[in-house]
Amino acid sequence: MKIKGTFLDEISHDIPHQNWGRKEWEKDFVNMKNAGIDTVILIRSGYQKWQTFDSKVLGSEMGAHRPPVDLVQMYLELSEQYEMDFYFGTYDSGKYWVNGDYRKEVELNKRLIDEVWSKYGEQKAFKGWYISQECSRKTGQIIDLYASLGEHCKAVSNDLPTLISPYIDGIKNISQYVTTTEKEAGVSLSKHEQEWSEIFDGIKHAIDIVAFQDGHVSFDELTDFLKLNKQLADRYGLACWTNTETFDRDMPIKFLPIKWEKLWMKLEAAAKAGIEDAITFEFSHFMSPQSAYLQAGHLYNRYMEYLQN
Repeated sequence: MKIKGTFLDEISHDIPHQNWGRKEWEKDFVNMKNAGIDTVILIRSGYQKWQTFDSKVLGSEMGAHRPPVDLVQMYLELSEQYEMDFYFGTYDSGKYWVNGDYRKEVELNKRLIDEVWSKYGEQKAFKGWYISQECSRKTGQIIDLYASLGEHCKAVSNDLPTLISPYIDGIKNISQYVTTTEKEAGVSLSKHEQEWSEIFDGIKHAIDIVAFQDGHVSFDELTDFLKLNKQLADRYGLACWTNTETFDRDMPIKFLPIKWEKLWMKLEAAAKAGIEDAITFEFSHFMSPQSAYLQAGHLYNRYMEYLQN
């Protein structure tokens, strides 16, 4: 099982920013390419008042801070240079949908999607969309949010593919702002199947790819959940990837690069489940030789050895 794609997390709202410029980012694209990565996914174009390009929509609606550089343009140029597909991540207000106002989250994002396609849509590397709102359960109007945003992305871009990366409400579904690493119980397989069957049925016309995060359940449960995710995706005609997390959820320090043995186990579990492709959150912080974390470069070395075996 090989990691073919990675998220790009430049907003970095819950992990440290690395303060890279174009030189460091280009070096990282080379590292990604050497590791076999051919797809990069902007995890979100903005979060609250932070943004990756100077959006007129986010500036007027949210009072977003003007960024010093256009990161979206830079990523598109580097993606084209290194022959990678770029997926654009939508905006997460951090408040509207979280507080139950899904309609406002959707309408704001629709205006942003129009702006983005008008500004960047003709660029060669622009190959898809990522709906950045993440969930684990059938809560609120999440079906309508995914369906509405997926439909709009596809309508403006001549049906480019859409991706979501939800998570499983397992025992490791714990806030990053606490030191505990597990809760007493997670969702059952049957409940997970019931809720995600309803979600997939409601979004199957609007979402093309699902990549569940793999870090929220115990290693003993992981294969069963991955198999179920694949069965559900097949049932509703979605492509099924895995988002194999390269950070460790088992430590009170949030977050550090994962132990290689754990990443290896997760990749093996995905292969057993018949998962089609793997992406990761995320290469630059947790797997890159130039990461601020020294352990990330060692993880890269172990992964490169794995590829050669």
